[in-house]
Amino acid sequence: MAKFLLLLRDNPAEFRNLSPADMQRIIGDYRAWAEGLRARNQLHNSNKLIDEPGKVVQHTGSSVAVKDGPYAETKEIIGGYFLIEAADYAAAVEIARSCPHVRPGNAGTIEVRQIQEM
Repeated sequence: MAKFLLLLRDNPAEFRNLSPADMQRIIGDYRAWAEGLRARNQLHNSNKLIDEPGKVVQHTGSSVAVKDGPYAETKEIIGGYFLIEAADYAAAVEIARSCPHVRPGNAGTIEVRQIQEM
């Protein structure tokens, strides 16, 4: 079995107008989905990231620069991740398809990346 990282991208502005009850329902959906993965021994780790774009550290040719990132013009950020186990990419994508992040009415996306153990 291989490990895959599901990177959940969304626009935090889409959540600002949700009622507290709607927000709790959505959080409950994610928790129930994660518990299902955990019960099938498919979930290794997951975390929600705080709603900010973070920092980008890169070499600029003469030094290492730190800037707000990832891109000033983007509205979509990585809001969290799930580290899962699946037989292959097809199975990992099927797991991602069942995530509440890609529920009807949500503009979120999930990037599926296989982990290369080091």
